[in-house]
Amino acid sequence: MKKGLAIFTSGGDAAGMNPAVKCVVEYATKRGYEPWLVYDGLRGLIDDQFVRAERDLVSGILHRGGTILRSARSKRFFELEHRQKAYENLKKRGIEKLVVIGGDGSFRALNQFYADFGVPFAGIPATIDNDIAGTDYCLGVDTALNMIRQSVDSIRDTATSFSRAFVIEVMGRHCGYLAMVSSLACGAEICLTPELPYDLDSIGSRLQADIADGRRYVLAIVAEGTQMGDYLTRWINDSINMEARLTVLGHVQRGGSPTVRDRLMAHKFAVGAIEALEVGKTNAIMVYRDGDYGDLPINEVCDSKYVLDPKLLSMCADLSK
Repeated sequence: MKKGLAIFTSGGDAAGMNPAVKCVVEYATKRGYEPWLVYDGLRGLIDDQFVRAERDLVSGILHRGGTILRSARSKRFFELEHRQKAYENLKKRGIEKLVVIGGDGSFRALNQFYADFGVPFAGIPATIDNDIAGTDYCLGVDTALNMIRQSVDSIRDTATSFSRAFVIEVMGRHCGYLAMVSSLACGAEICLTPELPYDLDSIGSRLQADIADGRRYVLAIVAEGTQMGDYLTRWINDSINMEARLTVLGHVQRGGSPTVRDRLMAHKFAVGAIEALEVGKTNAIMVYRDGDYGDLPINEVCDSKYVLDPKLLSMCADLSK
């Protein structure tokens, strides 16, 4: 009898989740497992939302954004009686291993589940915020950056037509990675993130000099974690005397067909997750660091603080002063 292995997605959706689900199913099958799909994340583990991963369920999903397995957070999973129910759902199907595609909160939940019932799991990092410690990259980031780039390029057309300033707020929770990379890629004049100190007086002097030298529009990219979108828009209106508008990109950043990079990363992480479980690792998180793929024990990931690349911080420093 083949050993069962279940796959589910959890936390915020990210492009790249579907390619990862497909690759996990196909590689697990190749390695002799019977793969199962769990719908609705942690909630689905409790509520018995299990389906055998037949080929037709994962066929044609490579190009789709979001997650066909859906995602849901579950406060019930933090109660032992509900984790016991989830374990019984696994046990009756002969499922002995788990692959979770999500963020550090999902990894912590599965680590508690492992501590309770000894079910090994492998984690695939997927969050557009790119804020998981130990890995330089998480699934969904490249697609999100391309969605931002497309939006900013379109906004630039209006900015140049009307000689306006546009403040664009991007996602990232408390991490400024999306804002920084987007600012560099789109040629923004201002970048505000939680990691960089900013000086509005200095920014004002710089922009006024640029305007005197012929600048006709301004693009500012602001990380949501700064909570500066509204204020910066008013400040540009009042201090720079340039009409300014705020655009909050919101959840458009989460969607879209996964880019080539996200599809390839999904495949690499999926193969790594199955291989980590096969060699007996019980709580390994897939990582990509300095150009190499590998894995780390969950404690090294979840007990560490995510730190942005110092070179990226250096490149963006001049945009905040």
